[in-house]
Amino acid sequence: MRPAERLLFRLVAGTFAIASLCAAQNGGDVMKQGEAVFGKSCANGYCHGLNGGPGGAPRLAGRGFDQNYISGVVGRGIADTAMMSFAGRLPRQDLAAVVAYVASLNGVVNPTADSGANAVPLTGDAARGSQLFKDAVRGFGRCSTCHEVGGFGIPVAGAMATVPSTTAEMRSLATPNVKTAVMDGESMPVLVLSSGRQRAVFYDLTSRPPVEKSAEPGAVKIADGSGWRHSSVMGAYNDSELGSILSYLRAAVKGLP
Repeated sequence: MRPAERLLFRLVAGTFAIASLCAAQNGGDVMKQGEAVFGKSCANGYCHGLNGGPGGAPRLAGRGFDQNYISGVVGRGIADTAMMSFAGRLPRQDLAAVVAYVASLNGVVNPTADSGANAVPLTGDAARGSQLFKDAVRGFGRCSTCHEVGGFGIPVAGAMATVPSTTAEMRSLATPNVKTAVMDGESMPVLVLSSGRQRAVFYDLTSRPPVEKSAEPGAVKIADGSGWRHSSVMGAYNDSELGSILSYLRAAVKGLP
């Protein structure tokens, strides 16, 4: 078997292993297993940080990596770096679980999402909207970069309280939780995750995907209000596409107006 064929085989086998594992186990258990394996094998300070954050190695969360890419890197490693191949170092179930976990950090795969009888049936415009919400072709311009719906996406913005009525309302959506932070002489729009005596943790919305940062309280000043607007990150979609996404949200986000 040639190298390219062996790589393709590993990618397909990895995807099959994840699907099989999720079918055999509860999706939440898969995520817990993957998180535990990641914590022991990957998040050790000089490699990746906890929850896929930055460490000595690059951040893994919110990078737009797809499942095949993650499977390939975990399986074969990256030449001339500290990223080794884990194909022969981890049991098959652990390997599949950690790939599923890293994929979930990128909003690409989430075995805990509703499936089968529990899934919301989507047809027509709502089905089109579902694809647009998750559209990998749009890179970090897709909605799932910052929003999670039905177990898919990255909940940077937190749970939705309402679904906008129109595309115009969607573009002009008020963002009262976005504040302005000043750190190292740089001003940035932020979503604050926590702000305690020991550390302030927030998402910097300057770039896409938003970057999680932390600082000692005295090193950052956070004030209410910001010039950041929801419309500034919606350029990947036209009004017709946004209309389909609204149809999807109304069908998929249960219990919201």
